[in-house]
Formats: sequence, C-alpha cells, structure tokens
Amino acid sequence: MKMYIIIKDETPDKLVPVITAHASLACYKKYETNLNMKKWINGIFKKVVCLANEIEFNKLKDELDFVVLTESSLDNNEVCLAFCPRDEYSKKFKFLKMWTPQNI
Repeated sequence: MKMYIIIKDETPDKLVPVITAHASLACYKKYETNLNMKKWINGIFKKVVCLANEIEFNKLKDELDFVVLTESSLDNNEVCLAFCPRDEYSKKFKFLKMWTPQNI
C-alpha cells in the first residue's frame, strides 16, 4: 500500500520537498475516513514521488481519489496530485519517472 504524489516536471526542485509534504497532509485530511487511508496510516506509510509532464498530469486527473495542489509562488498553477493510498494503481503509474533532486 502506498501513496503516489505526482509533481509536474516544470516545478522547481527547491519547491518539491515542501509541496510534497503539503500534498501528503492534504491527501490524508481529505481521505482520513477512507478504509485504505486508515490501513496505510496505521502501517508502513510508503510514499512515491514521481514526475509527470503536462499531458501525463492531466491524464492522471481521470483517476479516482486524489487532491490537486497549487503553488502561490508559481501564479497559483497546479503543481501536484496526491492519490489516496491503495494496493494497486492503474498501468499509467508504472511509466512515471521517480523524482530526484537536480539542483537544490
């Protein structure tokens, strides 16, 4: 069971740690009564942070149970999606690139 956090690939690396922290908390708050969330929060709460380009990001919005985060320092543009934890995700998630800091 894990939570996927998806960051738009144009988001500056220096903002990603704070955005992902906010994303996991926002997702927890929205879905805290969800059975999968309860199982996840009371176990080993794994998180995966991935990058998505604009097209991938928008296609992921077709999935269920997520929150969208915006960033005020980036003109309130959407920068992140955080998905309620689950055992299995659709095939789209398998092709996402893991986020690694480049220039923090």
